[in-house]
Amino acid sequence: MTSPLLARRMRSHRLSAPAATLEDAARSLLAVQAQDFVGGRWALATRTRGAPSLSDVDALFDGGRLVRSWTMRGTLHIVSAADLRWILQATRARQERRAAPVLRREGVDGAVLVRAEDAARRALADAQRMTRTDLFAAWDAAGIPTAAQRGYHLLSALAVAGVLCLGPVQERPSRAVREQTVILVDDLKTDAAAPADPLVELIVGYIRGHGPASARDAAWWSGLPLTAVRAAFADAGDRITVWRRGVEPLYVDPAAAPRASAHGDALALPPFDEYYLSYDDRSAACAPHHLDRVGPSKNGMVRAVLIADGRVAGTWTPARGAAGIDLFDDDGLSVSGALAAVARFTAFRAG
Repeated sequence: MTSPLLARRMRSHRLSAPAATLEDAARSLLAVQAQDFVGGRWALATRTRGAPSLSDVDALFDGGRLVRSWTMRGTLHIVSAADLRWILQATRARQERRAAPVLRREGVDGAVLVRAEDAARRALADAQRMTRTDLFAAWDAAGIPTAAQRGYHLLSALAVAGVLCLGPVQERPSRAVREQTVILVDDLKTDAAAPADPLVELIVGYIRGHGPASARDAAWWSGLPLTAVRAAFADAGDRITVWRRGVEPLYVDPAAAPRASAHGDALALPPFDEYYLSYDDRSAACAPHHLDRVGPSKNGMVRAVLIADGRVAGTWTPARGAAGIDLFDDDGLSVSGALAAVARFTAFRAG
């Protein structure tokens, strides 16, 4: 039996109340962690009615409706193109402060970033989109070295600055895989107005897609200081409401929660999924003695999880399919239920 807390979270996350479209799912969660790109796309599909395929998600990137960028915590997220600029307004200063020591170590200062931006704009003026490899080659040709991790840090810094993002997906000639190309944020065709207070909007959006959740949860998810987040909670006024009081009150969107409509089958969620990861305290969804089996591990990895009745009942490895299932003995998910959940991912990736 799903607890009231997890039942409400499952609805907020659109896991038991799937969104009508993939774009609706993305905007409902506001930002979907996606350093694992296939996993991020699967996170959207499993929150959407019907059985969207990988190519269905890619069509939204190709059409400029979705993008992927370093929107918070220095981590890649999928967001609606209409929300990218204002999300970065809320998180940019904190991300730049955290990235500063790494950029200094790489010999990247403000002057280097200006040169890198100019070179990227010149290269993209004609090409419109470029693979990372081609962009890094353009930087090298302009006398801006990209060896080792320097190119990555240049790209992420310019993404945080709102200059570049990852957009349309194309075939990689050397391998049978599809990769995202780099585009200019200025080329995104969106006419959405920025909210009056981006930080408050970020917090309200987090609660809408993740509640019930606390201010500490929101601070962890956004990567912003707890004092600033608590102030944003206060400024949000009646746009959020207390769901359960306590030392750390839990908040929800005061509007009626999305109506649960999905069947109660097990779910196979991707690595770094928002349902597990986006809380300061993850013990509500995963028994404390299993947290180490999921992560984050010492290298920062978070395993793909199997969910039954709102709780983590095991892990799985997307690249291994059925062979990668590892069920927890005490959480009651059947092997057949786990196989059916993983089979839905296999069908998604093949589409």
